[in-house]
Amino acid sequence: MIRVRQIQVPVETNIDLKNEVAKILRININDIKNIRINKESIDARKKPNIFYIYEVDCEVLNENKILKYNKNTNVLKTPDEEYKFTPSGSEELEYRPVIVGAGPAGLFCAYNLSRYGYKPIIIERGEKIEDRVKKVEEFWNTNKLDINSNVQFGEGGAGTFSDGKLNTMVKDKDHKVKEIFKTFVNCGADSKILYKNKPHIGTDELRHVIINLRNEIISRGGEIRYNTCLTDIIIENNKLTKIEVNNNEIINTNVVVLAIGHSARDTFYMLNNKLKMEAKPFAVGVRIQHPQELINISQYGKNNKYLENADYKLTYQSSNNRGVYTFCMCPGGYVVNASSEEGLLAINGMSNKKRDTKNANSAIVVTVSPKDFGENPLDGIEFQRNLEKQAYTLGKGYIPVQLYKDYKDNVISTSFRSVEPVFMGKTTFANLNLLFPEYINISLKEAIENYSLKIKEFNMDDSILAGIESRTSSPVRIERDENCVSIKGIYPCGEGAGYAGGITSAAMDGLKVSENIMKTYKMLAK
Repeated sequence: MIRVRQIQVPVETNIDLKNEVAKILRININDIKNIRINKESIDARKKPNIFYIYEVDCEVLNENKILKYNKNTNVLKTPDEEYKFTPSGSEELEYRPVIVGAGPAGLFCAYNLSRYGYKPIIIERGEKIEDRVKKVEEFWNTNKLDINSNVQFGEGGAGTFSDGKLNTMVKDKDHKVKEIFKTFVNCGADSKILYKNKPHIGTDELRHVIINLRNEIISRGGEIRYNTCLTDIIIENNKLTKIEVNNNEIINTNVVVLAIGHSARDTFYMLNNKLKMEAKPFAVGVRIQHPQELINISQYGKNNKYLENADYKLTYQSSNNRGVYTFCMCPGGYVVNASSEEGLLAINGMSNKKRDTKNANSAIVVTVSPKDFGENPLDGIEFQRNLEKQAYTLGKGYIPVQLYKDYKDNVISTSFRSVEPVFMGKTTFANLNLLFPEYINISLKEAIENYSLKIKEFNMDDSILAGIESRTSSPVRIERDENCVSIKGIYPCGEGAGYAGGITSAAMDGLKVSENIMKTYKMLAK
């Protein structure tokens, strides 16, 4: 096949890509047998004149001749970008591998193992997605929290109640991302994620995809056990021999994958005296809501009906040398109560596939490190907990909110104004200045003012702040070697273990860990 890059198309124009490719290749349109979009991005440098930029792969007659004589640098032979792996392990597996956690890392690790006959068992402390959704919606309506089945815990992981964003900055020389996206599409996701520059699934669609992925794992011999929490690992002679679940059941296994997620705090405490761990930097801050129309006009030059709601990504270095950045930006989304412990409160952002609410929201977070909270492995968790306890206290159990001008003026807001709130979970007005150490308040206020130089009215008085965004990434890293092994048979994996950040990178790490298992161990006997 031939790849053609940098095809520019005005977003308002319904141009036939096949015809554009024929012009670039200087061939008859009938010589093109098939065409497939490989990438689609948006060029907004000349707003309000916005263009799609396409990269396409096409099957044509006389391919070698075209490649030989066409001197356009944007015309080349389509490279092989298929994910390839062959198990090569030689050690015997006496028992089935166990994967702890059914988030993207755990699910894709299990999916890959099941494809090659390793028959993994996933244990998940929360409920299956159908029951988990009911629990989360009940929590948002009543504030009644289930500590094992909530926005953080349950089948699908924390990313299930988010935007379902799939973009990642992780290098991908082995084409794992394409394999992951193809798997999502085979499980029901929109095929546009295969070529969109900033692909997302949406929380409403992601739920159905997870069910289909679960069924794929089970159909290949895998097993998923819900309401099953890892409570101990048993190590003998520096080697895993078994695990304990729910404080009362022993499972014999040679291999356990710790895909535990960034909020499994009790599990981190249990592991602390058994595995080498270290505290790592993360970030904390607030969520800010603006009218989506304001963001669209800033990014596109006008509220363009041909384009999806716009996003943004912003960074800033504060006067006190703190990195401040926007995180998990949700066009047309919700701010949601994402708590997972009694007496503590955390929030997140979420969008459905259509991203069609009236508001845009994003976290604005400030970097913190062991220098701020302590060098012991679990000090970062306690730092998070203290902030989340303060947020719970300020909001009397509800999400504490404040208009931006009142945050600057250090006074409690009394009503929403021009920006109508979009939340999942109950809210109450509070003074967010009381939530953070002063260095965080200074950094947040400076950053918001700076961002208004890039997005007009980003610092609008009536924008809505909510706290606390504290689960940006894991505060812990479980050490592992080049083969992803901590102790013989134990494989730390994904975001919770400190090796990913987001759905796609966590899924990539799940594939990576599955490969290392299959490079070491033979497939289970039939």
